[in-house]
Amino acid sequence: ARTMPTPGNHEYFTAGASGYYNYFGAAAGEPARGYYSYDLGAWHIVALNSMCENVGGCGATSPMVTWLRQDLAANPSSCTLAYWHHPVFTSGSEHGTDPKMIPSWNALYAAGAEAILSGHSHNYERFAPQTSSGVADPAQGIREFVVGTGGRSHQTFSTIRANSQVRNSDTYGVLKLTLHPSSYDWQFVPEAGKTFSDSGSGSCH
Repeated sequence: ARTMPTPGNHEYFTAGASGYYNYFGAAAGEPARGYYSYDLGAWHIVALNSMCENVGGCGATSPMVTWLRQDLAANPSSCTLAYWHHPVFTSGSEHGTDPKMIPSWNALYAAGAEAILSGHSHNYERFAPQTSSGVADPAQGIREFVVGTGGRSHQTFSTIRANSQVRNSDTYGVLKLTLHPSSYDWQFVPEAGKTFSDSGSGSCH
């Protein structure tokens, strides 16, 4: 009941991701979209569908990005966090960087969003705040976390991307976020018996 999901590529191995939408029901948003937003405390949270090619496209004028800009404009004073499956930046060797969500990143950047969560690469990586073109921007940049450590398998790293600050490819675990009215804390919580962790804090723009 407390899960707010977002679809990935495996969900669409079934036509229209029907198993995913049937399982999660209304919590997954409309099946023709798969993106939605909600408030959590002082924060505005946006769940996007990075299989956007299945729901009208991924570009700057696509239905999803048009909706995203409108949604962010309607919530101008919130701290903002977004999440979706395919990372814009990853040093992972298996999947690599995927540019299709750059228009969404640009909309979030323009609205002053704080952080983006992604998966897809089976490892953990944290980036310094940056623009969608990979330029470090400590003042207004978005911090991306890649948390693909749910337990399926691990994937190694290849060429380390600019602004990558922390990486791990041998520990399963989850990322715990504590959302304060004007800041947030993060902590990677490892599986039992493992010692890797990562923690820190950031302020809302």
